[in-house]
Amino acid sequence: MTDDRMALIELIEKGVDADLVRELLAFAAERMMELEVEAKTGAALGARSAARCTHRNGYRERAWETRAGHIDLAIPKLRKGSYFPSFLEPRRTAEKALTAVIQEAYVHGISTRAVDELVKAMGGSGVSKSQVSRLCEEIDERVNAFLCRPLEGTWPYLWIDATYVKARDGGRIVSMATIVAVGVNTDGRREVLGVATGASEAEPFWRAFLRSLADRGLRGVKLVIADDHKGLRAAAARVFSATHQRCRVHWMRNALAHVPPKQRPAAVAMLRTIFAQDSAEAAHDQWRQVADALRERFSKLAELMDDAREDVLAYMTFPREHWPQIASTNPLERLNGEIKRRADVIGIFPNDRAVVRLVGALMLEQNDEWAVSRRYMSLESLASLSDDPVRRLPAVAA
Repeated sequence: MTDDRMALIELIEKGVDADLVRELLAFAAERMMELEVEAKTGAALGARSAARCTHRNGYRERAWETRAGHIDLAIPKLRKGSYFPSFLEPRRTAEKALTAVIQEAYVHGISTRAVDELVKAMGGSGVSKSQVSRLCEEIDERVNAFLCRPLEGTWPYLWIDATYVKARDGGRIVSMATIVAVGVNTDGRREVLGVATGASEAEPFWRAFLRSLADRGLRGVKLVIADDHKGLRAAAARVFSATHQRCRVHWMRNALAHVPPKQRPAAVAMLRTIFAQDSAEAAHDQWRQVADALRERFSKLAELMDDAREDVLAYMTFPREHWPQIASTNPLERLNGEIKRRADVIGIFPNDRAVVRLVGALMLEQNDEWAVSRRYMSLESLASLSDDPVRRLPAVAA
């Protein structure tokens, strides 16, 4: 098996009859995907079987770059669960972006000893500027196409969160905010809608970022879930006329900062009674009662509660099935953790373009994973948020 594989690779590298090799690879990939999907579903294509555990749900197109050239794959989708071909490398683009950023830092002479060792470990010692430029150009082309793609449909929910990384700006090392926007459309699918870098507290930045999303076709936004960034609330209201949901988890952390450590468990228990209510009206009433009960001992906490009630409880005016997802920015925590993990490898980014390159590549791959996974929200629960009236066919007389 190994000898046959080496012979095939040698044939590809020699470039002999590349069209034939591409056809062979495409056929082999199609057969492999069919076998893997058959194992996942428990039945062959179009066959009836008592062992079937799920059904197919169409295909999604994906480009496969091989040594023989470009191959277009039709990857099967499943109704339940997800499928990704075993012969593809799901993290290849991000690893290339990571390599490009490290090499760019190395070429500019700003790498630390740890970065220098990473470059050598990856075979990047003595890398030329032209090699770095070609690699960066390849990554930037894919990332920019992804971040500038048109946005179709209606997106009722929009999550926005900022992660801070170290980058060089005008000869200084600054803490740069990296903004990631994720939306859910009326089909219940999640997608990464945009990535940007800038000052997260400035309203002009937020307005420009949201306007760029609107210019690409983002519409129908009813709720923007984010932390209490200054300027974001006004920008969201101006661009989308949307309600702002302040992240409940971050607000709880800020609130408990006004309570002595030994008394925090009791305060947490009281605050949680608010979010355990079954309706918005009951939650607002419980909020007032808890604030009044805490006012004498923790006046600053009570003042904070008076100011934040509408923002923290905004999610309760939306379908109850969505409350766990839209009450906070927790759905973005995994993305932020992955960004931090890769950013720790870099240490200090050479410029903001390098930040967008790496983060954009990560988000591109995450978007591919979401495309083959189950819906994030059900169609039935999203029906009430649609601006389009539900049309029903008239009953047919017997």
